[in-house]
Amino acid sequence: MKVTTFSAFKSRNYRLYFIGQSVSLIGTWMQKTAVSWVVYGLTHSKLMLGVTLFATMFPSFVLSSLGGVVSDRYNRYKVLLITQVLSLLQAVVLTLLILSKHYHIWQVLVLSVVLGIINAFDVPARQSLVYDMVDDKKVLPNALALNSSMVNLSRLIGPAIAGLIIEKWGDGICFGLNAVSFVAVIASLMLMRLPAYVPKPHSKNMFGELKEGLLYIKNTPSLGFVILMLAMVSLFVLPFTTLMPVFAKDVYHGTASTFGVIDSFIGLGAFSGAIFLASLKPGANLRKILAVNTLVFATGLILFSYAQYYPLALAFATLGAFGMMSQVTISNTIIQTTVSIAMRGRVISIYAMAFFGMQPLGGLIIGYVSQKIGVRDTVLAEGIIAAIIGLMHFRFLHHLKLKEAKAAMIMQVPVEASHQA
Repeated sequence: MKVTTFSAFKSRNYRLYFIGQSVSLIGTWMQKTAVSWVVYGLTHSKLMLGVTLFATMFPSFVLSSLGGVVSDRYNRYKVLLITQVLSLLQAVVLTLLILSKHYHIWQVLVLSVVLGIINAFDVPARQSLVYDMVDDKKVLPNALALNSSMVNLSRLIGPAIAGLIIEKWGDGICFGLNAVSFVAVIASLMLMRLPAYVPKPHSKNMFGELKEGLLYIKNTPSLGFVILMLAMVSLFVLPFTTLMPVFAKDVYHGTASTFGVIDSFIGLGAFSGAIFLASLKPGANLRKILAVNTLVFATGLILFSYAQYYPLALAFATLGAFGMMSQVTISNTIIQTTVSIAMRGRVISIYAMAFFGMQPLGGLIIGYVSQKIGVRDTVLAEGIIAAIIGLMHFRFLHHLKLKEAKAAMIMQVPVEASHQA
């Protein structure tokens, strides 16, 4: 079958998932925008923006390895359905809290921690289940790239809507609409027709299976390198997004809608990057594309950091986000297409630890550093670090080529020796 940009949509289950998840993610980005605006409005602290990111994502770092074992050990479909229902309940509680107008920052942080715990089990199950949703496994990379386009299209739409709603009707409405959006994804899951779940015997306990996953990565250096680089990007570069409320309010002297517009342009760049990845032909050198796009990411951040003209800053933010998209999507694709089926949930959970775990720590670092040297210099430094990581990718590619050439020569020598004999 010829793989096109939208080949994955031929699978009914994937179509349902895509539609339901798209609606839910728009609500999620509306809530994220509203939470950042509420926190910065209450505290006027750049550090607290990092603390909020930490509260949401660090629990995922701590527990996602356990979530991966649960995903490999039990029915992923049921695990995903449970996490979506729990996410709905968390959103409802947060909505009621904000609408009451009597809340403190610690309450928002506690509910962020609850969401982080839920996500630790949601992400490995959701990412692993995509494999079962597509009928033809050749289109799996296409499905994963379309997933990323879905996430970033919602990032394009959600913050823009949130900015307008906050100004006209208040932040409570954003939280309420996010709660309602979970109905769509729960309905889409219930309409799916997946193969019957067949329980597998487990000779090891859960911690034994987790150790098995770590050993698998250790013995597969190409996977280990991808996860390590993603961890570095997540720690030092991706937290630049936590500073966007500061750019909107203090650098460009804007309002909530200004913040929404900046976030939307970041979403536009990331969405464009995801569509580009979805359009790649089978057999494309994903590692080389990842290296190049890491340098694109770096260039966008460096140019954005000191852009004085607001429309030009939006263009640079879009460029950076285009390159940013490859970090998560290509890393995920390399893992999903090379890891064994039995290890998928555990390896994805370690990938999720690198992504979700390093970002909150990075958020704290970036928040603290920006208090000391300012937001512009902080983003500039993040761009330089991204450039260094991009060069490390190219160095690894060079070593990989040398290793492959050496292996080819070793294979060729016995053949020539046998001809001489």
